[in-house]
Amino acid sequence: MGRKITILFLVSHFIFGIDPDDRGYIVKVGDPCPDFSLTMIDGKSLSLNNIKGKVVVLQFTASWCSVCRKEMPHLETEVWQRFKDEDFILIGVDRDEPLDVVKKFADEMKVTYPMALDPGAEIFGLFADKKAGVTRNIVLDQNGKIVFLTRLFEEKEFNQMIDVIDRLISENKKT
Repeated sequence: MGRKITILFLVSHFIFGIDPDDRGYIVKVGDPCPDFSLTMIDGKSLSLNNIKGKVVVLQFTASWCSVCRKEMPHLETEVWQRFKDEDFILIGVDRDEPLDVVKKFADEMKVTYPMALDPGAEIFGLFADKKAGVTRNIVLDQNGKIVFLTRLFEEKEFNQMIDVIDRLISENKKT
């Protein structure tokens, strides 16, 4: 699978001129979410099809990332605890670390939102240049369209992300 993703990126790069933006993203707001399948730390699988109809935040993280460690408590309290009972899911996607490290990391950070493995940063590579750093969130609407992208942990951008999530959930309740 990793080879297919790499080839797809190379073809996209050379034929369509897709270059990472100044924050390392190769996707943009308005794009449909690339298809993916994740292995959760509990061993279950999750794919884009499993979460359609929900507002989704994919949080790319790693245990060695100090900015991720700064952001995760805020994601837990201000995002996950606030929206978890809605049509919403927040998934921490750990970049290229083994299961035991990811489990220990989630425990240390006291996060209760679901965590997934990303061997070889293959899922990360669907959204950003693999040379780009972690600490990024991708917000998807109920139809699987990318609606917001964050990079690093900056309070103003983080609060904008929360506003987008809240608006999407509120709009869904009205329909």
